Amino acid sequence: LKSNPSNNEEKEAQTQLTKSDELQRLHSQALSAYQQEDYGAAISLLDEILAVCVWDAELRELRAECYIKEGEPSKAISDLKAAAKLKNDNTEAFYKISKIYYQLGDHELSLSEVRECLKLDQDHKQCFSLYKQVKKLNKQIESAEEFIREGRYEDAISKYESVMKTEPDVPVYSTRAKERICHCLSKNQQATEAIKLCSEVLQLEPTNVNALKDRAEAYLLEDMYEE
Repeated sequence: LKSNPSNNEEKEAQTQLTKSDELQRLHSQALSAYQQEDYGAAISLLDEILAVCVWDAELRELRAECYIKEGEPSKAISDLKAAAKLKNDNTEAFYKISKIYYQLGDHELSLSEVRECLKLDQDHKQCFSLYKQVKKLNKQIESAEEFIREGRYEDAISKYESVMKTEPDVPVYSTRAKERICHCLSKNQQATEAIKLCSEVLQLEPTNVNALKDRAEAYLLEDMYEE
C-alpha cells in the first residue's frame, strides 16, 4: 500500500488480510481437530485452506496423515507425492509413500519409492530398513513367478512359503502367496491340497478370480463336476 496507495489497492489489501485471518483460524481448527482425532473434520478444514494455499507441503502432509487414519491410502499417496515435489529432500514423504504401497501389497512401487528416499539420504535408517525388507520380498516373489513360468511348481511353492515367513504381518502377502501356491498345486495335479488352500483364500476374498479358476481346475481333476 505504501508503494501504491490507491482505493483499489486498499480494498484488495483489506480483502487479502481478511482472507489471511480466516485461513489462520481454519488452520488452528484443523490442528485442533487432528489432535482430537476427528480426522474427517480436519480433512474438510484442510480442503478449504489448500484450495487457497495450493503449494503448502506441510498442510498436504497433515492431510495425508488424516487420510491414513481414515483408511484412504490412495488419497494420502496423492498428497504425499505433491509434498515430495514441493519440499526439497523430503525423505519423510518418500518413506511414507513406500510404506503405504507396501501395506497395500504393491511391493514393486514400494521399492521404487524407498529408493528415491535413499537417493536423497543413503544413511536414512527407516528407509534403509524398509528397503532391505521390500527388496528381499520382491526378489522372492520374482523368483517364485519365474519358477511358475518354467513349470517348476515345487520350487515355486517353497519360494512362496518363504514369502509368508519374510512378511507374516501384512496379510495381503500371505493371501497372495496362498493363491499362487494353490495355482501350483492345481497345475501339479495335487487336487486335494489345491482345493483346501484355494478355499482358504476364497474365505478371505470370495471374489478372487484366480483362486476360483484354480479350485475349478482341481475339482475337475477329482471329477467333481458340479463343484
